Amino acid sequence: MAQIKVNDLTFSYESSFDPIFEHVSFTVDTSWKLGFIGRNGKGKTTFLNLLLGKYEYSGSISADVKCDYFPYKIAKEDEEKTADELMESWKPGVENWRVMCELSELQVDPELLYRPIRTLSFGERTKVMLAVLFAGENDFLLIDEPTNHLDKDARDIVKKYLAGKKRFILVSHDRDLLDACVDHVLVLQRSSIDVQSGNFSSWWDNKERADAFAKAENEKHIKEIGRLKGAMDQSQRWATKGENTKIGYDPLKEHDRTKNARTYISSKTKKMESRVKVFEQRMEKQIAEKEGLLNDIEQVRDLRLSPMEHFRERVVETRDLSLRYKDSEMPVFSGLTFEIRNGERVFLQGKNGCGKTSLIKAILASADENGKGDSAFTTEGTLLTAPHLKISYINQDTSHLHGDLRMHAFENGVDYSQFLAVLRHLALEQAQFDKKIEEFSEGQKKKVLIATSLLTPAHLYIWDEPLNYVDVFSRMQLEKLISTYEPTMLIVEHDVRFREKMATKTVEM
Repeated sequence: MAQIKVNDLTFSYESSFDPIFEHVSFTVDTSWKLGFIGRNGKGKTTFLNLLLGKYEYSGSISADVKCDYFPYKIAKEDEEKTADELMESWKPGVENWRVMCELSELQVDPELLYRPIRTLSFGERTKVMLAVLFAGENDFLLIDEPTNHLDKDARDIVKKYLAGKKRFILVSHDRDLLDACVDHVLVLQRSSIDVQSGNFSSWWDNKERADAFAKAENEKHIKEIGRLKGAMDQSQRWATKGENTKIGYDPLKEHDRTKNARTYISSKTKKMESRVKVFEQRMEKQIAEKEGLLNDIEQVRDLRLSPMEHFRERVVETRDLSLRYKDSEMPVFSGLTFEIRNGERVFLQGKNGCGKTSLIKAILASADENGKGDSAFTTEGTLLTAPHLKISYINQDTSHLHGDLRMHAFENGVDYSQFLAVLRHLALEQAQFDKKIEEFSEGQKKKVLIATSLLTPAHLYIWDEPLNYVDVFSRMQLEKLISTYEPTMLIVEHDVRFREKMATKTVEM
């Protein structure tokens, strides 16, 4: 089977002084089901674009296969067209009957091919595009985060579908998806690239063992260097003392000293100085061995949170609640009854379009003490929020982010230096701090929203799909943060592992 060979690859964007890749070399087999893992901003999507030949670079990428990329781009003017009309431009030469076969595996009615793209949900678009992607022959497929914005059922279908395929690179931060679908991993670590057989969990187990070994070896090196320094200092003092006695002596104190003593002392001093040089060489060797031991260990720093506790035990309560948008005859949802108490982490679960985000908007409107609310919808039934309820909110949409980080901090009332510190803890590179937020990757934009929320004092944290595009390591940081501080939360999130670990209550909608 063909291979993709990367040799001495170096690449950086014209607008950046920092290279994305620097003298990188590795080889992958195109028959693999390859999971692509790394921190936000490390260059995963960039590498896929390099495979597609979109950028110039130094070094070489040898690939004897044709690559195709998901998701396909949809121009604004094409949103009125159907997938049937667009698939030829997405994948030239694709055959309609093959797409139909793939759609059946994805449990999709072929009728979707003949509906305007703008009428399709995120899940429907994803499934249609995947069907077109896999309808070709012998392509090596580059799949970039296919499950973002998908509900649990859609994710399960996509997971099962990809598990039965091969010949692809899958960029994803969803641990459940990676474990189910890949047989090899390509990992962009802090200072190197790792290629291993297995899935995410097997790689993570290996990494934890390797990190523990590296830390133990590092401790041994530190102790050995300390011991060498002590011996070297002692030898240096002896050599200096001997050197000082070569010339001149007190005949009363050293009455037995002969004229040959100077030669003897000189010889002894040289041996001692030679020993000092040996110690220095051993120290340099030990330090050289020590350098690089910890380079690939993820420095996952603990995040902090100061949640407020409301004087009322029940902060949100709904009874037989329904919500309807003013331009619609049917309610988005009805008969909803649940409550949020102090310290609970309530996860909203349901299909895309069932009203999870609409419910969040209604709660935000109810808690708005300025009385502005949201006039786009009306509610019936009971929706009560505790008085003077402070809410810290993460919107699933990042399109409103603009300007630089200093302006964002000012507009959101958070301390700028603390804001940058939290972003650094979330592994946002310092080189990003001077850029406009519009230039950030989607994962980096999400981290801006997360950092802002963490610095906003609140009784209730409402996070709407906070982990879309966010890397695995940051997800683990947030899990530890929530477990430690136990804030009161209302969350919409489709990451199965995150929900299983964090939820104290799940509300099915």
